[in-house]
Amino acid sequence: QVQLVESGGGLVQPGGSLRLSCASSRSDFNIYAVSWYRQAPGKQRELLAAITSGGITNYVDSVKGRFTISRDNAKNTVYLQMNSLKPEDTAVYYCKHRYYWGQGTQVTVSS
Repeated sequence: QVQLVESGGGLVQPGGSLRLSCASSRSDFNIYAVSWYRQAPGKQRELLAAITSGGITNYVDSVKGRFTISRDNAKNTVYLQMNSLKPEDTAVYYCKHRYYWGQGTQVTVSS
C-alpha cells in the first residue's frame, strides 16, 4: 500500500525551477510534520526542509533562500518549490511523513 507519492521531478537547466509534490491518502497526513530529503549518487540521504502541521518551516543552509516547502491541507499535499537550481542539486528527492517514505522522484540539473 503506497502511503506517499512524489511527483514533479525532471531535467532542468541550471538556474531553472521545479516544483515537487508529495501527496498522501492517509487520514493523519495533515496532523504531522512532513519533510523533504534528497540522495545523490554515492552520498547519504540528507534532510532539506520540513513543515509542521501548523505550517512552521525549517531549511538546511544549502537550500535556504532557494527552496520553499509548503502544504495544502485540503489536498493532502506538501510541495517543494525549487528555484535557482544548481548541478549539485541533482539527486533523487523523497518526502517523509512519520516513518513513511515515498518512492522518490529524480531531479537532474544539467545543461
